[in-house]
Amino acid sequence: DKTYVVQTSRKVIQRCMLMTTDPGDLVLDITCGSGTTAYVAEEWGRRWITCDTSRVAITLAKQRLMNATFDFYELTNPSEGVSSGFKYKTVPHITLKSITNNPEIREGMTKEEIEASLRKYALVETLYDRPFTDTSKIRVSGPFTVEAVPSPVVKSIDNMVPGEINNEVNRENIYPQIEPDYSIVRTGETLRQAEWREELLKTGIRAKNGQKIEFSSVEPLPGTQFLHAIAETKEYPHQRVVISFGYEYAPLEKTQILLAISEAKQLVPKVEAIVFAAFEFDPEAARNIDEINSKKLRLLKVQINGDLLTEDLKKKRATNESFWLLGQPDVKLERFVEVTDKEMYRVEVLGFDYYNTKTGKIDSGGKAKIAMWLLDTDYNGSCLFPRQVFFPMGGYRDGLDKLVKSIRAEIDEDWFAVYRSTVSRPFLLGKYRRVAVKIVDDRGLESLKVIRIN
Repeated sequence: DKTYVVQTSRKVIQRCMLMTTDPGDLVLDITCGSGTTAYVAEEWGRRWITCDTSRVAITLAKQRLMNATFDFYELTNPSEGVSSGFKYKTVPHITLKSITNNPEIREGMTKEEIEASLRKYALVETLYDRPFTDTSKIRVSGPFTVEAVPSPVVKSIDNMVPGEINNEVNRENIYPQIEPDYSIVRTGETLRQAEWREELLKTGIRAKNGQKIEFSSVEPLPGTQFLHAIAETKEYPHQRVVISFGYEYAPLEKTQILLAISEAKQLVPKVEAIVFAAFEFDPEAARNIDEINSKKLRLLKVQINGDLLTEDLKKKRATNESFWLLGQPDVKLERFVEVTDKEMYRVEVLGFDYYNTKTGKIDSGGKAKIAMWLLDTDYNGSCLFPRQVFFPMGGYRDGLDKLVKSIRAEIDEDWFAVYRSTVSRPFLLGKYRRVAVKIVDDRGLESLKVIRIN
């Protein structure tokens, strides 16, 4: 049964793999989709590396591999592992030439004697798709890791000591000292921004519970470097909003946010809100937006649909919603009292705080719509490493019973209920003394909350 729209048949992948590789070889699949190549490689004893830009595809592939069971094939040399190959079934390859040149065939032989003689002198063919199977054993997927390319982190100009780099590469003062130029941070409008403005005017910004921010006009904003458009909302009372777009292939960073806010405060007449629209937000940038928010100037995080980057490659868009309003995670960190000498902590997710487009205020979204949340108890500032993962919307009948049947084991349902909680397990702080919580809501939108512990 297909679990992915472009899922390839296992038989096709299997035939290609058996013709071109041996057990223990490495197989690379650049766009994994539902993970058929990795599944077949695991089944036939090949090592594999696979990747995809879609987190949906990665999740499907991971789930498929974790739930899979395979036949246990007999090894040629068990002490050498899978690289020694499997024991395969063989059949005689009888040709007209082998019959003609057979020295034992003579007149008067029985049918059984002729067949035995033909098998004796015939060539032997190995059936590489039919290894011997040990039916007393069953095999599951071997250990594998799921890794992500971390977002690039660029050192802010504000954190550089004037002349620091110059003194390092210009020890003899051949070149004059130069001051940092903020124009390198952002170079104004990109070619894509005209398309994004048109799309924003056409679709608006999708908010929670069917709410929407619609605009009567979205125009370029001249004279500014970090604010790229100015818009007016349709709903009365009309509000003036400025938009700052992120990069096409990099996360929106903290420096752009601070400089965009500075430019917005100098505009006359005043604006009511700044919309930061990006495909991805740097964790520190997202934290800044949440912390700087004030009643006088509302800061909104908006995620741009990735389809806008690949629109020229697709016949049809996956959805008509191009801009989604992101919520702010409501997270509480508390000390956990335990009879030990070590200081333990615990995180509780209270829900999402959403911007209400009708009242202009922040409403609490509660815990009901949290599909998944991940906890990194020692966040390094660049790459989230989930040390605890929870699925609050998951139930016993939402896949657990299938998992039990697949691995043929008994699972304590009370213990498994811990992973449907909104309260983490107690943990010790790491060397970075930072905790990161990523929350994914029922729409699939992600938000990150970083908490520093002094």
